Amino acid sequence: MATSTPTRESLVATIKETIEKKNVELLHVQFVDIEGTLKHVTVTAEQIDQVIDGKVMFDGSSITGYTPINESDLYLDPDLTTFAVLPWTEQEGYSEARFLCSVKKPDGSDFDGDPRNVLKKTVKRAKDQGYSISVGPELEFFLFKTDENGQPTLETQDVGGYFEPSPKDLGEKVRLEIYKALKMMGFTIEASHHEVAIGQHEINFKYADALGSADAATTYKWVVKTVAQQFGYHATFMPKPLAGENGSGMHVNISLFDDEKQENAFYDPSNDLGLSEKAYQFIAGLMENVKDFVAVTNPLVNSYKRLVPGYEAPCYIAWSASNRSALIRIPATRGAGTRVEIRCPDPSANPYFAFAIIAAAGLDGVDRDLTVVPATNADIFEMSKEELEARGIENLPTSLEAAVERFATGEIGRQTFGEHAFNEYVALKRAECDDFRLAVTNWEVAAYQAKF
Repeated sequence: MATSTPTRESLVATIKETIEKKNVELLHVQFVDIEGTLKHVTVTAEQIDQVIDGKVMFDGSSITGYTPINESDLYLDPDLTTFAVLPWTEQEGYSEARFLCSVKKPDGSDFDGDPRNVLKKTVKRAKDQGYSISVGPELEFFLFKTDENGQPTLETQDVGGYFEPSPKDLGEKVRLEIYKALKMMGFTIEASHHEVAIGQHEINFKYADALGSADAATTYKWVVKTVAQQFGYHATFMPKPLAGENGSGMHVNISLFDDEKQENAFYDPSNDLGLSEKAYQFIAGLMENVKDFVAVTNPLVNSYKRLVPGYEAPCYIAWSASNRSALIRIPATRGAGTRVEIRCPDPSANPYFAFAIIAAAGLDGVDRDLTVVPATNADIFEMSKEELEARGIENLPTSLEAAVERFATGEIGRQTFGEHAFNEYVALKRAECDDFRLAVTNWEVAAYQAKF
């Protein structure tokens, strides 16, 4: 049964009641840059009406990927449903709260460079076609000890393995406090556990609509880092911080809901796998476009150190109903929970951009009635080069540079991002590749300095 959406008036009334009840003194008005990095302007609670009316202004020329200095004035338009008191700030008679915002231009129109607005455009496109998008991401992270100056080291806070409890899992107490903080901010937490690598963890939260899920992923990363710091640890969503260990992924579960039929558009009980024609087309769209969007879902030089055989991260373009070595997997749940899981993304990705381009790629398959190739149920990691070629299984780009050039010359990125965000993103990533190309790494020094 559908639940009624709260009116703006009721949301405002509830927010103001909470501010008074919780003695909120400061409001953090938040947004993200094109890398997904959280930013905020802090105002006093006395300015709540100004915040709610979207009248908080900031200088966009100082934000990565935003505006030139001669067009720098931008405004923050809060999503009232994202209001939350910050648990770690609560004291007797004092607390702080936040809103997540979209960015507007002075004339009131959406700013094209705001990643949240990019995702909103994709959501609207799906809505115009009769679909709502649901997304459930799974973000892994590492906990590292810090030095006497509070800077991160490469020493993990435990040596536990997959699903191990205490005493080997020394991160259990940290995860518990993260769970408590997230729950107090409105999250529904479904699972929490130690991951495969030493010092690696995962906390899963319930799926939501695409925009709500991107807001949740952004908030989750912030909360994880904040709580870890209170324990003297550094939490990182870097994809591959430790050589020889599994990297951190952000598996993205996605489904379409048919608004007219009021049912999951991916489910068909008459099909052998329980999948509808739309689901197969969506999978085909992901496979058709993945080489052109992996620069968004895997946005760092370091991302491609994770996408290699032997560490559970998918690097081959294939799909399966159950095979975890495939890029795309269909989890066993059917009915309302039928979904597609794409396994290559990592948690350094900007969630707004990542969810937008994954959804756009899948919808492209639906729009074009693409036919998916047969499923690959064998272990791809065990296949020889010859067998991969015989099956027509291709590799993802093996470097950020290669991925960025595919993104820059393909169509899906420009269509999804729009000109401003697309051009800024390409320029940023090309500059990152240049920086890496010019850097002299520790590996090079160790391999060459004494030898030559």
